[in-house]
Amino acid sequence: MKNFILTADQAEKKLQRMAYEIAERNVGESKIVLAGIKENGVVIARQLKDLLKDILKAEIEIFEVSLDKRNPGEIRLSAQKKLDDCVIILVDDVANSGKTMLYSLKPFLDFHPKKIQTLALVDRTHKTFPVHTDYVGYSLATTLQEQIFVEVSKDKVTGAWLE
Repeated sequence: MKNFILTADQAEKKLQRMAYEIAERNVGESKIVLAGIKENGVVIARQLKDLLKDILKAEIEIFEVSLDKRNPGEIRLSAQKKLDDCVIILVDDVANSGKTMLYSLKPFLDFHPKKIQTLALVDRTHKTFPVHTDYVGYSLATTLQEQIFVEVSKDKVTGAWLE
């Protein structure tokens, strides 16, 4: 049996709150790139874009960041565009050690963004890499043995559970 820590409704409320936080912190910005880390981070980025389009007057674009989370070597972006002078928000489902987010930043450092921010639906307290999560849906202290899984279906978060 799954030990759910977030239902679909709770996840939606967390995403709505984070969308308002993004809007508040980025008032007056003309372009925001939501860089979703492949698979679930992209789904979360799309949900955020839908929520932000009504509350933030900025061009919002989604990029997909692809990498092997266990052994990050090559990091690929879904598009090759100039990202100078824009706000980049790196989006992932679970922030654990910070390793995935840190490596995912690599391709963006070839540009000169105005700001780089990070977002995770669930943030764990086991950071071993120097990454601070700017936007957090749900913060949870767990043991190192426990795993958190975020479920998605048809471009929506359907829940998160602890194992």
